Amino acid sequence: MGIVDEPTVIREGEELDLARIESFLREKVEGANGPLEIKQFPSGFSNLTYMIRMGDKEMVLRRPPFGKKAKTAHDMKREFCVLSALYPVFPYCPRPLAFTDDEAIMGCQFYVMERIPGIILRKDLPPGMNLSAADARQLCINMIDLHHRLHFLDYKAIGLSDFGKPDGYVRRQVEGWSRRYRDARTPDVPDFETVMAWLDKNCPPDSGKPGIIHNDYKFDNLVLNPKNPLEIIGILDWEMATLGDPLMDFGSSLAYWINKDDPAEAQMLRLMPTHVEGMMTRKELVELYAEKSGLKIDNIDFYYCFGLFRLAVIAQQIYYRFYHGQTKDKRFAQLGFAVALLDVGAKRVIEGGGI
Repeated sequence: MGIVDEPTVIREGEELDLARIESFLREKVEGANGPLEIKQFPSGFSNLTYMIRMGDKEMVLRRPPFGKKAKTAHDMKREFCVLSALYPVFPYCPRPLAFTDDEAIMGCQFYVMERIPGIILRKDLPPGMNLSAADARQLCINMIDLHHRLHFLDYKAIGLSDFGKPDGYVRRQVEGWSRRYRDARTPDVPDFETVMAWLDKNCPPDSGKPGIIHNDYKFDNLVLNPKNPLEIIGILDWEMATLGDPLMDFGSSLAYWINKDDPAEAQMLRLMPTHVEGMMTRKELVELYAEKSGLKIDNIDFYYCFGLFRLAVIAQQIYYRFYHGQTKDKRFAQLGFAVALLDVGAKRVIEGGGI
């Protein structure tokens, strides 16, 4: 097995109509010749991602999941448009190739982009990949540097002034994600009312430096150069990108970061190799981001707690679909348990546990 991220067989119930896809690609994508082959990238819990090969051309198709979806989620056109605006000035984005809202093809909007082949870090380092402690630290530095560069792009100069509403972003996020959790709650998960009340009470004003935020920036959405795994060559999954407060984006990234010495219940949530010797701690990441951005971060507990809560809402929205039989993906069965663990983590922050 190589260290480059590869697709596998398509999950049951998530098959595509090959004839219609092939017809669309031959018409809309230059160089889409040769026999069609489609596989699926098995990771990820939201939009479905497929690898398409036609001759020597490799592409990635993104479509919404099957079943009930959050009202404002999975907007394929929006995701395609932000990639179209960003790619010329921020080439870490995949190059967008084609979009359609013709639901006759597969019952939904979808888009196609170029594939960026490379290493994607999942729960553990892939077989054959080793990082020294110095390498692990440098990868963290590179990750934070790129996150900062995204936040400080001139979004007005590239035509993204209307991409979001940065004014009042922090308060709006607390209220919106609280509403989403209540709407998606099932009887077998915590009510999160204590956490939501704390976030509402402790909501800070916007940081005053709005920017483009990814909203799901983490190791398994970064593509690493197979020849130099410390070099980040791509950023994937732009479905939640918008204009907003960079500190909210940074806090959401911290929520995924499990320190090597975190308690056992936190270790159960680890999805990326943030425990490897040499990886920075959350506190070190905060110090580095503050240094690079020049932003004063004196209430990081709020942003981190919000990140944990937001992650719980995302997990619960997906678990809702599984609970009500709208998806057959067995991975989703454990998400209710993850929601409960995130409730524990958020309450630990509220009670003074910090980051």
